[in-house]
Amino acid sequence: MGCKIMVSVNEFPISTANNIPGFRIVETKGFIYGLTVRSRGVGGQFGAGIKSIFGGEITQYVTMMEESRDEALNRAIQHAKELGANAIVAIRFDSNEISDVMQEILVYGTAVIVERE
Repeated sequence: MGCKIMVSVNEFPISTANNIPGFRIVETKGFIYGLTVRSRGVGGQFGAGIKSIFGGEITQYVTMMEESRDEALNRAIQHAKELGANAIVAIRFDSNEISDVMQEILVYGTAVIVERE
């Protein structure tokens, strides 16, 4: 479903915590982020409008949000790599509606260099 994260956790560890079990942080590179803005499109809005009348999951939006999340995460990983990092800690996801048809996904965290313990 949608785009997938391009790197595995073994290649590029990521954690919502301030550390990564099995690794020690040897250097902090700084703040990183990845951002994407997606439009739902007319077809998706129409389908979602019909679905909202009857209730249930709106799969078009789920797919759009999964793809957006993966794209923003991949951009955050790329930003961290550009700083010379090999991991991200304290990673967070944020989502905001820009208008009735656009959604922003922001991924941010701290780029670090880690070594296996």
